Amino acid sequence: MKVITLRDGKERSLLRRHPWVFQGSLDKGKADAGETVRVQAADGRFLAWAAFSPSSMIRVRAWSFDEAERIDEAFFERRIAKALALRARLPIESDGVRLIHGEADELPGLIVDRYGDLLSAQFLSAGTERWKGTIADLLVKATGCARVYERSDSGVRKLEGLEPATGWLRGEGATEVTIREHAWKLTLDVAEGHKTGFYLDQRDNRKLFADTVKHFGFQRVLNCYCYTGGFSVAALAGGAQHVVSVDSSAPALARATAHVALNGFDAARHEARDADVNQTLRDALKNGEVFDAIVLDPPKFAPTAAHAERAARAYKDINRLALKLLAPGGALFTFSCSGGVGPELFHKIVAGAGMDAGIDGAIYARVAAAPDHPQTLVFPEGEYLKGLVILKS
Repeated sequence: MKVITLRDGKERSLLRRHPWVFQGSLDKGKADAGETVRVQAADGRFLAWAAFSPSSMIRVRAWSFDEAERIDEAFFERRIAKALALRARLPIESDGVRLIHGEADELPGLIVDRYGDLLSAQFLSAGTERWKGTIADLLVKATGCARVYERSDSGVRKLEGLEPATGWLRGEGATEVTIREHAWKLTLDVAEGHKTGFYLDQRDNRKLFADTVKHFGFQRVLNCYCYTGGFSVAALAGGAQHVVSVDSSAPALARATAHVALNGFDAARHEARDADVNQTLRDALKNGEVFDAIVLDPPKFAPTAAHAERAARAYKDINRLALKLLAPGGALFTFSCSGGVGPELFHKIVAGAGMDAGIDGAIYARVAAAPDHPQTLVFPEGEYLKGLVILKS
């Protein structure tokens, strides 16, 4: 077993069971990409078994902090079983479920989503790449799903020195799937959709949106960055009479329109706009449009903290416009999926948008990703999706 020795004082994060060690913390030792290494403190104390990544700034990702544990097939079988056991305990109203959520499930760099009888997986680290075949077999065994599709096309792979990889790992067949979410049906394509095919992390927030629309009797709704219309379906299910879905992707809008029909809603209640969201907000304000509820669910404006300042300006601008477009008493569901923007900063940004707009509001709810996307005490970096629900004064 190859040994990686840390610089004196750099063992603290591993002692707190944080799974990452950055390049600057290493003193000596090297290994092949994805190879399992023994990580030790400067004085030789065992710290962790980990996967080595010679190309990444995150040079070491810990598999286990138990010196007696061996990183073999049985190890991955135990970790997968533990992750599935947690999901079995959760009140998930869907057959679309995040089964493995990377570091939060003690499997750094591995994402696995289940869509009905199909699994969609991302291998985003050198360690998971090295064990890909074993993991694929274990997933089939543990879930009973015969088909596993790989969506390892995230930009994170490049940072690991890995090329993008997509396609069937196990089984084959159609890549389009219909899932049940609460009382609705939604379709996705694991080969073409965002992430592993869909945004399962917003599942509970879509239900909250439907309930909020119903409770307050909201009639006119604007869904920005709508993608395939999950929040639009939720609004219609909540009783909204007119829902405007805005996105710059024509295929996504076509699927959103199809979702309206799939769930039995009158097509006249839904309007799809193929347009830039920022310009749409400005035009709507200029034209005197007013909405009872607005969803802002933009793409990642700040992938890292280094991008936070620029992202803050973008978040502030769209929130300022949205608050102006809301009717008094209306609700703004506003989100950030940027890891570089924490919940406190996001609150400040939205508050600043309200100040610039001359508008105040009550925070109705603070929301995050659905519980099958767990956030753990030792890995705060796992908290990426955050949102505020604001009732306009």
